[in-house]
Amino acid sequence: MMGYLRSDGRKGIRNAVLVAYLVECAHHVARRIVDRADDPDVQLIGFPGCYPNAYAARMMRAIATHPNVGGMVVVSLGCESFDRDALCEAVAASGRPVELLVIQEEGGTAATIDKGLAAVDCVRSAAGGVERVAMGVGELVIGTICGGSDGTSGITANPAVGRAFDRFVAEGATCIFEETGELIGCETIMAERAVTPELGEEILACVAKAERYYTAMGYGSFAPGNADGGLTTQEEKSLGAYSKSGSSPISGLIKPGDVPPGGGLYLLDVVPDGEPRFGFPNISDNAEIVEMIACGAHLILFTTGRGSVVGSAVSPVIKICANPQTARRLAADMDVDAGRILEGEATLDEVGEEIFDVALAVVGGERSVSEALGHQEFILTYKSFEPVGPACLPARAGVAA
Repeated sequence: MMGYLRSDGRKGIRNAVLVAYLVECAHHVARRIVDRADDPDVQLIGFPGCYPNAYAARMMRAIATHPNVGGMVVVSLGCESFDRDALCEAVAASGRPVELLVIQEEGGTAATIDKGLAAVDCVRSAAGGVERVAMGVGELVIGTICGGSDGTSGITANPAVGRAFDRFVAEGATCIFEETGELIGCETIMAERAVTPELGEEILACVAKAERYYTAMGYGSFAPGNADGGLTTQEEKSLGAYSKSGSSPISGLIKPGDVPPGGGLYLLDVVPDGEPRFGFPNISDNAEIVEMIACGAHLILFTTGRGSVVGSAVSPVIKICANPQTARRLAADMDVDAGRILEGEATLDEVGEEIFDVALAVVGGERSVSEALGHQEFILTYKSFEPVGPACLPARAGVAA
């Protein structure tokens, strides 16, 4: 495998040019720039809020300097509170080309779109000169998420991803699973898998926080579609979601934007800290995908029973279908048919190996189905997090010692 070498030593499997809007008022202009560029590697991201948020700023910086990103065009209205200069400085400091357009200073919509196309050409040309070097499996960061889950998810696709995760971890890769709000009831099992007792206590605390948050909001992470698909309780859904983690020891607990310090299996805590202030912890699966990407994920393994069709900007999404009926109905949107397990046509281990092989093919440059279909969803909203403590990352604490 070959990767795009970045100044921090990380390597990317893609070399995307991002066009980023910094407030909803600049969204249309940024989208038109991307549409007219008509290049699958020119992708749209952005933050809709007008008021400052440390979480959003951190996430944008993390994504702008993600190893899959080659450069950025920043589109500002001009009067929003987002610190556009700090974002541009962070991108430039990473060695990536960056261009800034301020709509109120460029002459409005049409003029900014024209200048934006020129800026994309400039950034794309500079990004195209980045060096490509050999890349090993142990350098990969891989996230997993389930969406549109049903009664088959925890039987086929999710445990098959767990098998693939075990293989990746054994070869030195970094694997990230989530979400604490969908793991309520599994906290004791996860704590027992933690590499240190202190990390186990942190896992118990973060799931307890999720339970408090969801209780205060008056709902659980259990959608009507889950029930229609045969899931009966939050606990059943949690056990299915948990099975994506495989059986490797849990090396650390991270929050959005934290890049794991080394290979191993990490739990991503996506539930905000403090009292509920911003509504739902994640308004859709795509918000969690963005958070895993901000943690450095090169690609995402997405399991679905009901049939989610989404992808993502920045990092490829591999769709793994749990339900054989859905797999036949939405065959053109899926990369792997794990429903074969339910019909006795494949084993969990065989599908796990297939997921591993498909992932490496995508790392090598093959487009995932969602990429080929043009899916580039991206959602970033308001949240608030405190930094993780030393007990959450024993490997980092060991290095520091």
